[in-house]
Amino acid sequence: MSLESVRAFFAEKAPDIAVMESPISSATVPLAAEAYGVEPGRIAKTLSLRIGERVILIVAAGTSRMDNKKVKTQFGGKPKMLGWRKSPRSPATRSAASARSG
Repeated sequence: MSLESVRAFFAEKAPDIAVMESPISSATVPLAAEAYGVEPGRIAKTLSLRIGERVILIVAAGTSRMDNKKVKTQFGGKPKMLGWRKSPRSPATRSAASARSG
């Protein structure tokens, strides 16, 4: 998802919400908290999981830890973290899918 698509989404769906950008990295929860001047618990992080054939996204507080047993019980299978190359919309996945279909 590009920055412009995020801006367009919020402009249409929630024009009262401003998209904030930082000149420093926000790649990790501690960096994001520092960049935006908030406590790490106020940062939302997204966990991308594969459970069987399903891909599940969990949004949690930056200081939260995932309890594998609870996730397994809730979703009926062992969770496996997806790397960015295995995310359904990642460029690598789209390229691989295009190569297979072409």
